[in-house]
Amino acid sequence: MVVRVHFEPSGTLDGLAAALQTLASEPESGALMVLACDANGWSAEALDPVLKTCTVPVFGGIFPQVAYHNQNYERGSLLIAFDAAPEVACVPGLSEEEADFDERVESATEHWGHAEGETTLLVFVDGLSSRISALVEGLFVNFGLENNFIGGGAGSLSFQKKPCIFTNDGLFADVALLVRLPLRSSIGVTHGWQPVSDPLKVTGARGNVITTLDWEPAFTVYQRLVKAHSGVEVRAEDFFAVAKSYPFGMTKLGAEVVVRDPLMVENESDLVCVGEVPEGSFVRLLNGTPETLIEAAEKARQIALPESVGSSFGCCLFIDCISRVLFLGERIADELYAVGSEYPVCGAFTLGEIANSGDAFLEFYNKTSVFGVLYDQD
Repeated sequence: MVVRVHFEPSGTLDGLAAALQTLASEPESGALMVLACDANGWSAEALDPVLKTCTVPVFGGIFPQVAYHNQNYERGSLLIAFDAAPEVACVPGLSEEEADFDERVESATEHWGHAEGETTLLVFVDGLSSRISALVEGLFVNFGLENNFIGGGAGSLSFQKKPCIFTNDGLFADVALLVRLPLRSSIGVTHGWQPVSDPLKVTGARGNVITTLDWEPAFTVYQRLVKAHSGVEVRAEDFFAVAKSYPFGMTKLGAEVVVRDPLMVENESDLVCVGEVPEGSFVRLLNGTPETLIEAAEKARQIALPESVGSSFGCCLFIDCISRVLFLGERIADELYAVGSEYPVCGAFTLGEIANSGDAFLEFYNKTSVFGVLYDQD
């Protein structure tokens, strides 16, 4: 499978349609992945006809920003062409409280044939859905860790829920997109955030909402911890302006701390996060510096990318949290240079990241850099 990358900068549907037509008409094109920017402003009514008339399988999502050749873009569309059609499935109802995602993943992928050789699973989800971690557990139950996973959360920085995942069938909300590629890959996962508080027990939670920490209202505890570390008052009305610098970290046995990004205050006392925070788990407040984040991203590249990849190299796929862009500001250019100095990177800035760290863990991360190398295969 040969991988080819194209960037369409206008962000218009006419520009997308022209790029899809051009790439689909190439004899070697078997499928197209599109990572588009939210600022393109596409609606389902306008986008669906473009998707449905594409002559090859097309799939992807709408994200706050994308990356192309070591630059981040707020408008435009990244298109990646594969020379063979991968297997594609959608899992619906990603916020349904009673859904069994072991069964839903199995049902969605039951038409997939037996995989010969190494494969890589791309996983894109509606990043504002409330049961993404349950989906990830369903992926592990069904597929194990014999092959790699890489992907992340689509959606808007407005934090307004709207359709953001698409296939040839159209644009959808509250779904997960699963794509199995017959490609070998290598993955690096790091974040660079450090604990600045003692552990706190999550004494009340529902899905991705923390209600109490150590039996106190979650927002009250969060305000106290942030002020103790920085002297800054956290207010509900401009919560994320401060919260982007102070995520939570969940301790996992034998693994790097899994970051959870608090997005907003709900009901004056609850904290809405990107991804579930289980009741009974322990979290710590985290903080970082531009230097620790950039060093961590470079480490992710070093983990994934050997010194020489040879002629089998396909492309580097960088899945990075959009809140890292907000935290780093102009220094996001330094992070992109750190991960793409040898091989230009492309990818998406997401609402949460999905990957397996080595051969032992599959997680839904926040504020994390995931660097993936896709290798061409004969």
